Amino acid sequence: MLLFFDIDGTLWDYNNTIREKTKLAIKTARENGHKCFINTGRARGFVTNKELLSIGFDGIVSACGTMIEYNGEVIFNRIIPKDDAIRTVETVRKYGFRPILEGPVYLYMDKSDFAGDMYGEKVMQEMGSHLRGIEDNWGNWEMNKLSCATDVSKAERNACYKEMLDLYSYIIHSDTVVEMVPKGFDKGTGIKKVCELLGEDIKNTFSFGDSINDKEMLIAAGTGVAMGGTYHDLSEYADYITLPLDEDGIYHAMKHFELI
Repeated sequence: MLLFFDIDGTLWDYNNTIREKTKLAIKTARENGHKCFINTGRARGFVTNKELLSIGFDGIVSACGTMIEYNGEVIFNRIIPKDDAIRTVETVRKYGFRPILEGPVYLYMDKSDFAGDMYGEKVMQEMGSHLRGIEDNWGNWEMNKLSCATDVSKAERNACYKEMLDLYSYIIHSDTVVEMVPKGFDKGTGIKKVCELLGEDIKNTFSFGDSINDKEMLIAAGTGVAMGGTYHDLSEYADYITLPLDEDGIYHAMKHFELI
């Protein structure tokens, strides 16, 4: 089996705390011959936590399916073309959005845009030397997708979305946060691409997620497992609702399906 795990709210909580039974479940699954993948909306440049990676994964699907690694090698990587990237940044800035450009190695953001912003401060702290400025590297960004903070009116947001609709699909988290993902890509297409590249039947896959941006991966996998006790009701998309993260939901689900 191929097992795919979201990070935030699934593998760890907001404080980046990973349960010991989660680590044990993934270790045991791999010992039982299953292949385990991270499957995240985060770009690869934002998947650097040593404790997380030390769990041991066979691969990483990052940036909503636009980049795939297997056994430490990049086997698929879709970078936004330079002209499209420049058009994107110019357009979102025109509408007052504050972008974070997300790539395989670096994230690009202008720190002045996020001074005092809780999420922005968290990104700055986590990224360290892998953070670059947008203006300082104008047009030379290597990016798979982007996220934006939006402190503008609904009309302005919708106008921006409409103008970029030929390039992006949107994951709208709230009135103030949106992810912009190249059209044709999501966490579900990431699973399909892994199966295609590895010659695996998609029926032999499990996905684990906790929020609405995991919908596509829950639907795409042979068995979709949603974390219990979350803000989002995923019962329409998941085959099974497990216990909450803080009650060892991943371990419980993997026991239930006899993966460990």
